[in-house]
Amino acid sequence: MGQELEQEIKVLIIDALDLEDMSPDEIESGEPLFVEGLGLDSIDALELGLALQKKYGVKIDPEANPEETRQHFSSVTALAAFVAAAKA
Repeated sequence: MGQELEQEIKVLIIDALDLEDMSPDEIESGEPLFVEGLGLDSIDALELGLALQKKYGVKIDPEANPEETRQHFSSVTALAAFVAAAKA
């Protein structure tokens, strides 16, 4: 399920953030999503958080624990682990 979920999240990132010029294969699972790597910003994080909530029913509250939220959003691998744990 891990790689399958990572692939789903890559597609979700592309769809949610209108990155039509990218394919899921171009997103490295372990690379940073923000600043370096994919280069997302805080607006992208909000949109991605909403998309994750809509698709997987996971609630991300950056106000409650900003450091934990930063860890969840550090890479596709981390997001997949967060979603898998939340769904378990």
